[in-house]
Amino acid sequence: MIGGSERIAVIGGGIAGLATAALLARDGHRVTLLEASSVVGGRAGTWSRDGFRFDTGPSWYLMPEVFEHFFRLFGTSAERQLELTKLDPGYRVYADGYADAIDIRSTRAENVALFESVEPGAGAALERYLDSAASTYDIARRRFLYTNFDGVRGFASPEVLRGAARLTGLLTTPLDRFAARAVHDRRLQQVLGYPAVFLGSAPSMTPAMYHLMSHMDLEQGVFYPQGGFSRLIEAIASIASEAGVEIVCNARVEQIEITGESEPSVTGVRFVEASGAVRRVPAHRVVSAADLHHTETELLPPHARTYPERWWDRRTSGPGAVLAMLGVRGEVPGLAHHTLFFTEDWRENFGRIFGANPSVPDPASFYVCMPSATDASVAPPGDSNLFVLVPVPADVSIGRGGEDGRGDRLVEAAADRAIARIAEVAGEPDLASRIVVRRTVGPADFAADLNSWRGGALGPAHTLRQSAFLRGSNRSRRVRGLLYAGGSSVPGVGLPMCLISAENVVKRVRGDRTSGPLPEPEPGAPVAPAAPPASTGSKTRVPR
Repeated sequence: MIGGSERIAVIGGGIAGLATAALLARDGHRVTLLEASSVVGGRAGTWSRDGFRFDTGPSWYLMPEVFEHFFRLFGTSAERQLELTKLDPGYRVYADGYADAIDIRSTRAENVALFESVEPGAGAALERYLDSAASTYDIARRRFLYTNFDGVRGFASPEVLRGAARLTGLLTTPLDRFAARAVHDRRLQQVLGYPAVFLGSAPSMTPAMYHLMSHMDLEQGVFYPQGGFSRLIEAIASIASEAGVEIVCNARVEQIEITGESEPSVTGVRFVEASGAVRRVPAHRVVSAADLHHTETELLPPHARTYPERWWDRRTSGPGAVLAMLGVRGEVPGLAHHTLFFTEDWRENFGRIFGANPSVPDPASFYVCMPSATDASVAPPGDSNLFVLVPVPADVSIGRGGEDGRGDRLVEAAADRAIARIAEVAGEPDLASRIVVRRTVGPADFAADLNSWRGGALGPAHTLRQSAFLRGSNRSRRVRGLLYAGGSSVPGVGLPMCLISAENVVKRVRGDRTSGPLPEPEPGAPVAPAAPPASTGSKTRVPR
C-alpha cells in the first residue's frame, strides 16, 4: 500500500473508471465505483439480437504494450486474460477514384513492400517515416503520456532537449502536410493521415507529432480479442472486483458533494438508484471518469468549476458519429475485419464535420468492422456482422437512431448511404434486403446515454491546443480531492489512453511526479494487498 487508506468514489464504469478503481484498490484504498447503466463498459458496450452480437464502441486493439503493462501491474498478462488474434490484413482501404483496394498487412516489411508497389520510392519513404514514428512514440510513452506534467523534469531530460527542434517541428506541422512530404499517392497519404480520426480530429488539424500512430498499425499490427471488446471489459472488471472495488450499477450520480465556499473539498457523491432511492457515498476523494463537460457543468456548483461553460466555448469537439449495427444473412464479399472507405476530397469531408457551417458529409468517409470474419461467435453460422461508423459533426440536432430504420431522418439516411457503398464494393445489389437486424445510433444518443459533450463520439479533438499539458489537467483547481480520468481528460481518447489516464490518477493520489509507467512487480512477486470488498446489495454486470 502507498500511503494511508482513503475512501474514494469513482464515477463511471467505462474502462477508465474500472482501471482507476482497480489501481486505487491495489494501493489499499476503499473504492466504490458508481455506474449509471445496468452494466459496466461505457462506450465499450455490446448489443445483441437474434444471434448477432455487436461491440457498440471501440473495435481496434492497438498499443498492445499498454494493455500488457496494465495486466502485469496485477500479476497477470494479456495472454492469460484475452485470446488475441493478429489481423492480416490489418485493414483494407477503398479510396474513391480507384478501382482496387489496398490491404495493409501485419508486418512492417510487408507494408514497406506495399507502399513501394503503389509508388516507386514510397517504400524507402515509409521506412524513414516509421523510424521517426517509432522514435516519437518511444519518447511520448516514456515522457509525455504517463505523466501529470507537474514539473519540468520530463521536458528537461537530455533526450527531449536534444530533439527539441524536431519535436517543435512535429507540433507545429499538420499531419496531412507531414504525410504529403513522405508520399505522393493520395491513397497512401490517406493511410498515413487517417489515424487523426482515432484522435477525434482531422489530418489538417492534428499535429504531426501524432504520426507516431503509424508505428502502431503499420509496424506493431492490429489485434482483436476473441469474443469482442466486452471480453476486455470483463477482464478489467474482474480485476477490479478481486482488488476489492465495490461496483454499483444503476447508480446515476446527481452531485459531487463538497464543503466550503472559498476552498471547497469533496465530501462524497450523491446518486439515485434504479428504484428512485437517493443514496450517498462519503469520500475523501472523488475521481470522475464520466464526461468532463458533464462532470464540471452538471455535477458541481458554479463556484467549484475548473472548466466552466466559457472554457468549453473555446474548445473543439471531436466528431460525432452515426453508427449502424447490421446483421446480414450470408457473407459480404470485399470486406476485411476492418475496412476503411475514403472520399476523394478529404478536405471537403472533414470541413463538413469541423467547419464553420457543419453538416452531415455526403459523400462521406466511413469505417466498417466485420468481426464475423475473425470471430465465429458474433453471428449465426454463415452470416455476417457489420458495424458501420460514419463520422459526422458533434451536433445533437442530427438526432437519434433506432431499430429497423426507425431512427431520425438524418441518421438513417447516413446509414443508408454507407450500406449502398458497401453493396457497390461487395457486388451485392441486394445487400440491403439481406439485413435482418438493424440498429442505428446518432449524436443525440451519445449525449443522452453517455452524457457526451455536444453528442461527440470520442471527446475533445486532439488539436495542438488540446494535446498533452494543453488539454487540461486531471486535477480540479477549485475542489480539493476531485480528480478526472477518461477520454475527455488527459492524455486523451482511446482505450490505451484511458488506461494511462487511470495510472496518472494513481500517481496524483500517491504524489508521484515521475514520468513513465509505474514499476511492474517482479514475475511471481505478490501484488500489493487489496482493501477488503465493501458489502453491497448490487451486482456487478458486464456487457455480454
